[in-house]
Amino acid sequence: MARKPADQSVNREAILLAAADVLRQQGYEATTMKDIAARVNLTAASLYHHFKNKDFLLLEVLRLGLQRAISQLEPIATSSLSATEKLTEMITTHIMDITAHPAVGAAMVFEIRALMNVKAPVRGFGQVTEQDFALFQRERDAFFQQRDQFEKLFRNTIRAGIEAGEFRSVDASIVAKAMLGAQNWVGVWYRETGPLKGPDIARIMVDTFMASLRERDLVKG
Repeated sequence: MARKPADQSVNREAILLAAADVLRQQGYEATTMKDIAARVNLTAASLYHHFKNKDFLLLEVLRLGLQRAISQLEPIATSSLSATEKLTEMITTHIMDITAHPAVGAAMVFEIRALMNVKAPVRGFGQVTEQDFALFQRERDAFFQQRDQFEKLFRNTIRAGIEAGEFRSVDASIVAKAMLGAQNWVGVWYRETGPLKGPDIARIMVDTFMASLRERDLVKG
């Protein structure tokens, strides 16, 4: 089958989801732009029309997952629900999104270090200028700032639950990191053909973390 030219015949999000899938299978270092292009029936040259090189593409894969998660969870975190209700909905919503797009979740686990370690000159076969790399650095910094804002949604909800007496006193920062780590790892081990589906995994996650946050004297031994 002939490869498609660099036009609008391939949706940008479709490219990113395909890239996430290839990264999940091969890892960042072993993946080439040619591999990703082949997955969406583009030539490698056409893919460079969309992304300057593999580092820029990786950043966009990670931003896709993060921005989608924020758009779904921020309205819950800022709603008038109780902290318990918020955290239940946030965990459930996040798990459902990860099980719908597990490769993006896996990238958030395995490829963050690759993103952090990108140095000038940018790796890849594209012609990247100093200005391009400066832009990449700014966008990478913005991504990590946005990731902290996403984590803050969980930290603030946990703290609000502690203040309201719904949760026992814990280090909200550590617990939020543990929650998000466990949720993101679902993208690593989840299989659509497995016995557990998104709602099943979400229920287990909710039950586990909510039990850990309840006041000890309310937990029945």
